[in-house]
Amino acid sequence: MSPSRSAAALSLPRAPYAENPAASRGRHVFEPASRTRTAFARDRDRIIHATAFRRLKEKTQVFVAHEGDHYRTRLTHSLEVAQIARSLAHALRLDDDLAETVALAHDLGHPPFSHAGEDELHEQMKAFGGFDHNVQSFRVVTELETRYPGFTGLNLSWETVEGVVKHNGPVAHLLSDPAWKAVAAYAPGGAADWDLRLGTFASLEAQCAAIADDIAYNNHDVDDGVQAGLFSLSDLADVPLIGRCIASARADWPDIDERMLRLEAVRRMIGVMVDDVLAETEARLAKHRIETVEDVRNAPETLVQFSSGMMAELAVLRRFLFERMYRHYRVNRTRSQARRVLAQLFQLFMAEPEVMPPEWQASALTDDPYARARAVCDYIAGMTDRYAIEVHRKLFSLDLALDL
Repeated sequence: MSPSRSAAALSLPRAPYAENPAASRGRHVFEPASRTRTAFARDRDRIIHATAFRRLKEKTQVFVAHEGDHYRTRLTHSLEVAQIARSLAHALRLDDDLAETVALAHDLGHPPFSHAGEDELHEQMKAFGGFDHNVQSFRVVTELETRYPGFTGLNLSWETVEGVVKHNGPVAHLLSDPAWKAVAAYAPGGAADWDLRLGTFASLEAQCAAIADDIAYNNHDVDDGVQAGLFSLSDLADVPLIGRCIASARADWPDIDERMLRLEAVRRMIGVMVDDVLAETEARLAKHRIETVEDVRNAPETLVQFSSGMMAELAVLRRFLFERMYRHYRVNRTRSQARRVLAQLFQLFMAEPEVMPPEWQASALTDDPYARARAVCDYIAGMTDRYAIEVHRKLFSLDLALDL
């Protein structure tokens, strides 16, 4: 971010198209306002205290937790996304707290073992409505977290819940998918009686969280991939964007060592991507004459976005990461193991729900196969990598297990 833009963001008032917590549409179940926090800051604190948030510390981003202490987990990823989202919102004169809150919540529904876990749960749930981690995040905040006597879920503000489910754009076209049944209840006339306007865009703050997710994972996957030895900085020399950042860092620091070069190049790439988003967003706000939060929701396209040039460069970087990291044989071995673990757990719990913990048996011990499958899926989706591995060991080990 340029010094002039940063200084301007510090001195200018909230933009007219920013969400105002004092004008929030409220919570599904009425609660008196907090004496010390805005509505969105209160939402953020509820997410941080949620059990699902704590579990992110041992859920895979790319590498399983036991493979190294310095690789990103879902928790560290979520914190990095929140930091970038807050910075973008601040520079655009939006509500920092709302952007941070949506970012912290965006991966709450991710199962263990990253996308391998999501793919396997979807496979196992095909006959029972499927599985989608975005819907699962929505269900975590609206029903699965049970921490308060007056309601299920976290009873977050309308704008936060909207951002959790719509940060990637309108979702009305997805509601016919059985996996999105829980979200469909929040359409007009739905069972929830709380219209989230699923056919419109979410706030600019939620859009900041979505683009921050892209910025964070592209950068930390480069960092983690080099640390893991899956590729080297020299392999990245001709890859757009990161290659230029490596070259500029080396030019400024000719004697820099490889570790510091990696860190400096990634730091610079984050800065380049953030500046690109801010410039493109400001251009789109002007192009579409955005003046109110309603203008944001009814806009013809996403407003917080990369430029076309940046998107083209990121496509090349993602292809590199896909070939050299996400499908590296070491990562493939972990994916294969992860899918077997979750498949076997799912099938066992469906056949013998009585081996599940008591709090999950209540909903799984039913003759309705759909209800049983959803309860089994919810239990598995909430597991950490470590817990899934340990439960699998206890249930499938040939040794007599006395510590079940």
